[in-house]
Amino acid sequence: MGYDMAYEMESIRLSQSVFGHLLRYGSLSEEEDVDLFKAYVENEDIMNLVKSQGEIVECMVERYGSVIYMMPEVGNDFLGYSKAELKRELCRSGATDKDYYLSQFIILTLFSEFYDGQGGRCKARDFLKMGELQNILSERLRTGAEREGESDRKGLDFRSMREAFESLRSEDRNSRKKTTKEGMINGVMDFLEKQGLIIYIYEDEMIKTTKKLDDIMELKLLNKNNYRQILKTLGVWEETGDE
Repeated sequence: MGYDMAYEMESIRLSQSVFGHLLRYGSLSEEEDVDLFKAYVENEDIMNLVKSQGEIVECMVERYGSVIYMMPEVGNDFLGYSKAELKRELCRSGATDKDYYLSQFIILTLFSEFYDGQGGRCKARDFLKMGELQNILSERLRTGAEREGESDRKGLDFRSMREAFESLRSEDRNSRKKTTKEGMINGVMDFLEKQGLIIYIYEDEMIKTTKKLDDIMELKLLNKNNYRQILKTLGVWEETGDE
């Protein structure tokens, strides 16, 4: 039939069960279903079949410790979010691309504050206060915009993002209006919490990460070159490390 390898029907059935669980929940832990987890981990045929099914729907399937994750590739509009959908979810009504890129900058900044990509453990802190995050955003947008004015270096459009940020009103920390700085940041935090990536303790204005996010970042960012690239993108590498 043109295949180099014939799989047993039981392996195919189990791989479909694993993939179905991942498709529905996004992850599969040993604690949730020990039999499916063991089938994936101990049987290379099943693992290959699941990864192959993931590729068909433009997803990566990776195991980290006692959890298997399925993560949509960039641009996956089927299981992930399109740019238009994210703009509606994260930004104010009538948002422009400047607002959208600002929302992505908020997420990138948040992640860079929690993970440092150094040593055997990439997590750098256990929590972050909302006020501190807002101050970090303001400072990075300011310094990034100033650097753009001093050179022709390519990268993020800091001036446009800062313009979008400064066009938002400033209000109470608990604001949910996306026309305010606090409301937009709160909206991004709510979105990340819905994805199971952070725990947002609203009353204390405190942000914590979940095991899911810790595992994914350990898997993808426990690499000095990857981390260095993120800092360069944020425009802060010169301040935090040496080449």
